[in-house]
Amino acid sequence: MKLRIPYYKIILLLLFISFSCHSQESKNDKSIADLNFNTDWLFQKGAIKEGASIDLNDTKWRQLNVPHDWAIEGPFDNKHNARTGGLPVDGEAWYRKHFTISKKNKNKCISIEFDGAMNEAKVWLNGVFIGERPNGYIGFELDLTEHIKFGKDNVIAVQLSPKDLAARWYPGAGIYRNVRLKINEPIHIPQYGTFVTTPKITKENAVVNIETKIENHHKKSENVVLKTVIKNANGTIVSMNSSKIKVEKATTKNIELTISKPELWDITNPVLYTAVSSIYKNNVLIDEYLTEFGIRTIAFDKNNGFLLNGKKVELNGVCLHHDQGPLGTAINYRAKERQMQIMQSMGVNALRTSHNPPSPEILKVCDKLGIVVIVEAFDEWKLGKVPNGYNRFFDDWHEKDLRDMIKRDCNHPSVIMWSIGNEILEQSKKDGWQITKKLNDICHDEDNSRPTTVGFNYYPAPFKNNLAQYVDIVGMNYWPENYNEILTKNPNMIVYGSETSSQTSSRGVYHLPIKFKEKHETNHVSSYDVTVGPPWAYAPDIEFDAQEKAPKSLGEFLWTGFDYLGEPTPYGGRDNSTNGYWNDDWPSRSSYFGPVDLAGFPKDRYYLYQSQWTKKPMVHVLPHWNWEGKEGEEIPVFAYTNAEEVELFVNGKSYGKKVKGKDFTMIPSEYHFFKKGMYKTKYRLSWQVPYQPGSLKVVAYNKGKKVAEKEIKTADKAAKIKLTADRSLINADGKDLSYITVKIEDKNGNFVPLANNLIKFKIEGKATLAAVGNGDPTSLKSFQIPERNAFNGLCLLIVKATEKSGEIKITATSKGLESKTIILKSK
Repeated sequence: MKLRIPYYKIILLLLFISFSCHSQESKNDKSIADLNFNTDWLFQKGAIKEGASIDLNDTKWRQLNVPHDWAIEGPFDNKHNARTGGLPVDGEAWYRKHFTISKKNKNKCISIEFDGAMNEAKVWLNGVFIGERPNGYIGFELDLTEHIKFGKDNVIAVQLSPKDLAARWYPGAGIYRNVRLKINEPIHIPQYGTFVTTPKITKENAVVNIETKIENHHKKSENVVLKTVIKNANGTIVSMNSSKIKVEKATTKNIELTISKPELWDITNPVLYTAVSSIYKNNVLIDEYLTEFGIRTIAFDKNNGFLLNGKKVELNGVCLHHDQGPLGTAINYRAKERQMQIMQSMGVNALRTSHNPPSPEILKVCDKLGIVVIVEAFDEWKLGKVPNGYNRFFDDWHEKDLRDMIKRDCNHPSVIMWSIGNEILEQSKKDGWQITKKLNDICHDEDNSRPTTVGFNYYPAPFKNNLAQYVDIVGMNYWPENYNEILTKNPNMIVYGSETSSQTSSRGVYHLPIKFKEKHETNHVSSYDVTVGPPWAYAPDIEFDAQEKAPKSLGEFLWTGFDYLGEPTPYGGRDNSTNGYWNDDWPSRSSYFGPVDLAGFPKDRYYLYQSQWTKKPMVHVLPHWNWEGKEGEEIPVFAYTNAEEVELFVNGKSYGKKVKGKDFTMIPSEYHFFKKGMYKTKYRLSWQVPYQPGSLKVVAYNKGKKVAEKEIKTADKAAKIKLTADRSLINADGKDLSYITVKIEDKNGNFVPLANNLIKFKIEGKATLAAVGNGDPTSLKSFQIPERNAFNGLCLLIVKATEKSGEIKITATSKGLESKTIILKSK
């Protein structure tokens, strides 16, 4: 992430600029020179004649701050495609902002930078067309200097025209990422102005190469001094350089610095440094540019896999779409941080940004948490998958979009690969290799320090048509039993599971008897996690086994880490009457794929992955133990653990120990249409237990010693509400969030696993409602009203801090339940 600081001080900025500059980004992302341009926008949905005109009367337009996702406001409706969440993601809308810039800035360079606008953005300043960007996932900057009216009212107008089925999931809509106004001296470091690499690293020293671009908007060349210092995580200067430069219209300077005793960026110790690039003219500071980076080496070896700082790391990865559940797509740093913290607690160490360039915020989060990232550029090339997809713009925009993505993200130590495509249809074309080669060459031209990849799914087509031969690392989507075959036939290739499993489930739902194929009338999928969902899907156990049998594989990327809005597979399908696209099983409106639901609550499968990807002793048991009317009937009980063995107790009676890896459970293995039958898994333990109300308990042992346990009790009727905030102290910055889990309990404090009570919220003090949710993929209630039904005992309240510090009082009430109040603080 690159940040800017100009030479003039904050107090002068307040005099120069008359619009609000309150930050809507995370504190980690604050800068002084890239002025926050998020506040006081005007918004109007619909086609508007002369929407860009400076004379348009917009006084009655809705006033709001961006980032903003208009589609998440709803309503849910089956006239909108369930594939995109049943939400109004299409249509025309306008954003306008009035602002004034002092005449004192007349000789400066003025530009505006959008981190993303969804989509088909067109921008005007004072009625003059400035530029456009069709791709809603990529950031862009536009020069405003020529058309600014200094000392007068200026109007920036943005038209967005997203179309239905422009994506295969919920894309959101609006100016949904951050916006900045830039006021630079004529000589300055431009957007994406540095590229940091660490070509040589030893325990004693690290060589840091910083390529710095400088623009000169004067008519003649100028002499300047470029001073570069590197600061460690404590802010201490550890290396510096000063160079005299004659700047023509554009000049690039390579600077090499050495850091003694470097601290390496690693998954377990993600240490970051900051390079401060300062330009001086006549001994006066005229520009500063901050680049955060990490010192680390990455390597990919056909025999040893992925090496980080020379040590092998197996990729325990997830794919994630860009929505933030009930918040929609309007970017929020804390929302991304929470998502990745939940993933990390499951054992995740890698992310694939499916299937488009991510927000700058999530890469910053991954830098700080120590999660490696595959940044993905495209879901489509020339051949489209949906009627209004990116293929419409591919010819004109693919090179600029790809280059800008790499320039923006190249300094993040977390980024380890560039993915140029996902399941692209050109796999089946004999000349598909030509586009692959072109995109691969663009990546190498921009950044030769990282390899390229593609997620292929049409095996063996990409090998026969030579697409796989034109990327550095081959990703395979849903071909777990073919890894070794691919490696045997292509011994010089490096292969991994770029998309795996696609198992589906609904949190807290258990259908009895267990059926290996079902389409339930409730539009839910059993959380026993053995049900066959979409035809390409298979249980996680099959991938675990395939990875063990293919030690040369780099690892896997589960589809997906979280449930996401849209694409409600296995409900919904394809129908020729809808142009071959989604025909819903309404009201399903979001996916079932994640081991974590849309609200961020773990499903049972979360613990199955945790049992494989973490070392701290754990054990999990399912299902719930409220089966009124089934007394005496046998209930299947599963346990997940990373310990050696598990003992099951019902009301204190032991039902015996099971040894992981020795005692097996049978699950279906049907996938890809042609694999049928039962699969013997060593990754889960199971018992058949006659149901009796009371206690269901599992105890895990290593070498006969108890290391973990978990107990579930039969709950009485719902009696009270429990509120738990993920953080009780939040920042008073107008954007920080607290996530409050709402849990329904009986009079004894036992969780009520089937409760669906309607909970109403009252928020008082220095916070506002951000969203509500419950993880139910069939709920059509608004995310933006202060009430929510519990779904299988849980729901969620998200509150957002105001810009004033103080107390936040939250009260939850429900008819027939004891209410609950908690107090938070913002500072």
